[in-house]
Amino acid sequence: MASAASPSPPPLWLDAAAADALFAGSGGADVIAALALDEALLEEAHEGVRGEAVVRTWMATRPVVVVGSSSRVEEEVDVAGCDAAGVPILRRPSGGATVILGPGCVMWSVVTPYPAGVPAVERIHAAMLDPLVGALVSAGLPVSRQGTSDLVLTVDEGSEAIPSLKKISGNALRVRRHGVLYHGTLLDRFDLPLAARLLKHPPREPDYRGQRPHAEFLVNLELGRERIEGLLREAFGAVDPLGELPLERVARLIEERYGDRAWTHRL
Repeated sequence: MASAASPSPPPLWLDAAAADALFAGSGGADVIAALALDEALLEEAHEGVRGEAVVRTWMATRPVVVVGSSSRVEEEVDVAGCDAAGVPILRRPSGGATVILGPGCVMWSVVTPYPAGVPAVERIHAAMLDPLVGALVSAGLPVSRQGTSDLVLTVDEGSEAIPSLKKISGNALRVRRHGVLYHGTLLDRFDLPLAARLLKHPPREPDYRGQRPHAEFLVNLELGRERIEGLLREAFGAVDPLGELPLERVARLIEERYGDRAWTHRL
């Protein structure tokens, strides 16, 4: 996670309880604050406010659809279905396809400063995903990387069936000149049928998906959030707690972007 020019200090851990004040409210307000916090931490990394990476998890308190920075809402989301179900639609700062979040879907984020400039994108993917894969494998799970930035579980579907690769994690990044936000999902005990109900088949997909619908493509880890957090801390060596949160930045980003419906639906 360090730049090639010099070693960086160990990452800091942002305990979920420390950010609870940001996540109060309804109508997706917790996710609005969480997305704004990711970008606020990225701003700090880019500007050199702190020299350590920050690792954290969070979880939406209710179902919320989150589109990628360049996603077209109508192309990837069943908007009428979301409206009928009362599921908010939000937009994140990173690329990639649309996801649905909610209880049982653990979100993880790593924000890393690169004072000497960021490395190539593939090196970033490897630096983020390989340690996490290693931690999950050490826990006895047959997890591997597939596609650009997916993590999959090899699932044995019976003695006569070929084991299949099912997605447990999709990840995305936003790169600035001196900092990177890397974040994604870890499906743990999530209501998987929601994806089939509210998301359209993605306009692009990795080869290993093989046109499978959401119901046949996704699987839960069934580890529990506490265990997942322990594995993340192990993977990235995040021990010491993050101190002060960038609350003013979060408030500004909510007002300018994440709380603005027009910004979300601009594409």
